[in-house]
Amino acid sequence: MNNQNVIAIFDVGKTNKKLFLFDEQYNIVHEESTKLNEIKDEDGFECEDVQTLTNWIREKFIEVSSNNKYNIQAINFSGYGASFVHVDKNGKPVTPLYNYLKPYPQKLQQEFYAAYGGESLIARQTASPVLGHLNSGMQLYWLKHTKPDVFAAIKHSLHLPQYLSFIISSTPSSDLTSIGCHTQLWHFQKGKYHNWVCKEDIDIKFPAIFKSNAVVQIESGSNNIAVGVGLHDSSAALIPYLKLFKEPFVLISTGTWCISLNPFNASILTDYELHNDCLCYLTYEGKPVKASRLFAGYEHEQQVKKLAQHFNTSEDYYKTVLFDNDLMQNLDLKIATKTISNQSAMVHRSAFEKRNLQHFKTYEEAYHQLISDIIAQQVFSTKLVLTNTPVKQIFVDGGFGNNDIYMNLLAAAFPNIKVFAASIPQASALGAALALHDHTHGASPVPDLIQLKYFPVKKN
Repeated sequence: MNNQNVIAIFDVGKTNKKLFLFDEQYNIVHEESTKLNEIKDEDGFECEDVQTLTNWIREKFIEVSSNNKYNIQAINFSGYGASFVHVDKNGKPVTPLYNYLKPYPQKLQQEFYAAYGGESLIARQTASPVLGHLNSGMQLYWLKHTKPDVFAAIKHSLHLPQYLSFIISSTPSSDLTSIGCHTQLWHFQKGKYHNWVCKEDIDIKFPAIFKSNAVVQIESGSNNIAVGVGLHDSSAALIPYLKLFKEPFVLISTGTWCISLNPFNASILTDYELHNDCLCYLTYEGKPVKASRLFAGYEHEQQVKKLAQHFNTSEDYYKTVLFDNDLMQNLDLKIATKTISNQSAMVHRSAFEKRNLQHFKTYEEAYHQLISDIIAQQVFSTKLVLTNTPVKQIFVDGGFGNNDIYMNLLAAAFPNIKVFAASIPQASALGAALALHDHTHGASPVPDLIQLKYFPVKKN
């Protein structure tokens, strides 16, 4: 019996670290997940245990590559962004893998922006809202000015997905999907590192930029394995859509955050868009993707807990509630409508938070109002990246894609655009596998991997 040809993907999130094996049709034939305990950095702030993570990657690689059931053709990596692993000349980490939520020194931040033209200018040029350590380039600025001995010891600063690749390939690399992830490193108009990066001699810490579909060949036993350079997870999740759909689209990726991604909008971010939590990513092809964020998944989670308590139901009762067009006509939408026209940032809360639950006769009525208020936010957020672009379809993946009320109201809000719920298994991992398609499948076409459900506009 011949070994099964597979692509191995390590998908490293903040909480779960996963390993997937995809067959030649991109079906998942093996998966496993683990959670690693965090440690604390020198300031007592919790962070990823980089050594434990490194050991886990190596152990799993040895385990699957020695398994006679599989023939690994390629390996790639998907990982969260805004995080660096700084290694010395021997390839050993010289700092903790700092948490991007670690507070940034206010005085140092003020000195940086005063030196390089101000927050607004830097944010527009780098397509990065001012986010402290979430702007990963600012971590290197912080190290240089507060820990110069540590900074001097750094040979290579590797974004997390590229460090994961480095563990297996021993080849240091940089990648545009990580560089373009609100790092404040990349000048989007000039298509190169920002001048502040060069003036601070930070650019010399970065290895050469590899194409996102590039591979390094390694030997494992008698096999040659193509090792990818790794991808930022949000950009990786977009790859299946870019591979399969050529007509312009917006992808609304829903979870704790609802992120509207428009790969067909290359316009420069305005101060207004930045104020409303817009940013830009770079695709695996190096093209800008304008994106807007909304904290709607988190709010939905909090509000359904309140609804369950008020109406004495289970917390997941909302899953049984289907769209009721007649009920929608009787709801008071004044607050939601006012919110849409009130041109202020609506990243955190919808109008529902201020509603009195005593005004609703049933759970179903209250839940329709909650989703209506969330949709008011979603329309505002999505329009920030949609306006003046030739988009003909909107895809919704994640939790809200399974929400009948959300999908019907979203379709009603965009009557001239086709709205679909999209179902795709493990999008970030699949995207990382598809990035290597040319190396593993040659000129073979990508199979249809996305299930779509169309939501036509209901009357009224």
